[in-house]
Amino acid sequence: MGFTVDAKKLLLFFITLFYILYISYKPYNGLENVHSGIKYIFALYFFVINQSLGIIHEGGHGICYLFSCPEFITTLNGTVFQWGLPFLAAIYYKKRGNLLAYYLLFFILAISMDYTAWYISTSNEGLYVPADKSFLGIEGYHDFNYMLSTLGILSYYKVLSILVKAASVILMFYSYLRLVILTFDEKESI
Repeated sequence: MGFTVDAKKLLLFFITLFYILYISYKPYNGLENVHSGIKYIFALYFFVINQSLGIIHEGGHGICYLFSCPEFITTLNGTVFQWGLPFLAAIYYKKRGNLLAYYLLFFILAISMDYTAWYISTSNEGLYVPADKSFLGIEGYHDFNYMLSTLGILSYYKVLSILVKAASVILMFYSYLRLVILTFDEKESI
């Protein structure tokens, strides 16, 4: 089932608006106190994406609790699920010829990677994440502090954060560009 040109343009409009607001207002830098206007709508939209990815992230840990994985694998599995689900869903849609969903899911993966880059950048702050920085709203275990400390590379947290951030920016821009092309190129199939 294909999308009409108008439906593709409307979707692109909302993605463009989100992209501009995402670049302008990093959601993990204090949008929770915004109570009106376009920032508020963006904060709500990001909240839904962030909570969805957070549930998937925690589900990754939960799978390991069921199968008694080693602590390091249990900790890593949250991020593996958080990145893996949008990636695998994107591959699913590409195999079925739905390029719109394919690039939209890679755009969401890039948002997840950007949030992970921010999370990595806080790994030097200690083994526990304060409640005000946790998507759960309670103090929690800092995955990357534990993993990077275990690997003996905690001192490189800034480098790792920058690399993940760069990958997320490139993927987000590329996905957005492909969505623009799909919207306006009549030869592209969706």
